[in-house]
Amino acid sequence: MAPEYLAYLEERPAEPGLASLIRLADALGTTVAALRGGGADLPSGQGHALLHPQLQDLGPDECRARLSTHGVGRVAVSTPDGPAVLPVNYEVVDDAIAFRTMPGSAPAAAVGADVAFEVDHVNEIMSQGWSVLAVGPARVVTDPDEVRRLTDRAHTEPWAGGEREMWVSIRPRSLTGRRISPADQ
Repeated sequence: MAPEYLAYLEERPAEPGLASLIRLADALGTTVAALRGGGADLPSGQGHALLHPQLQDLGPDECRARLSTHGVGRVAVSTPDGPAVLPVNYEVVDDAIAFRTMPGSAPAAAVGADVAFEVDHVNEIMSQGWSVLAVGPARVVTDPDEVRRLTDRAHTEPWAGGEREMWVSIRPRSLTGRRISPADQ
């Protein structure tokens, strides 16, 4: 496929023919159905595995960079009903992970404990992905200037809506990650 035509397909609405889609899917190591968005509403991980996958550990700098690219992650906490893993909107500020919640909520159970925080990305079409895990103590942010700074830097409102005025900060003691990609990358 000519590079110009590929650029055209990426930049403009187009209806490439089946032969073009087959060649493109083959070059990318995926399927025509995946290129057309088939399975887009399926849970992550339902796609096809790479023929020759490579699992690599990520260094601390790459973990920090990937952690900083997202807005939704999961915090693992202990609750009276047992362990819970909960999605939260978050920010990374000064190497700390911060999220808003409500006092008494399940994510608020993180305060005063060591917790795990995870963020990942799965590219079903390319059969690639990565995950980053941060572990460290969580504390409630009480300094008004720090609260104001976190609020001003927040990129989004919490998806769950409602009043979420309690900021929780996790300062990672451990930061690890992994990436799965084709063996030749």
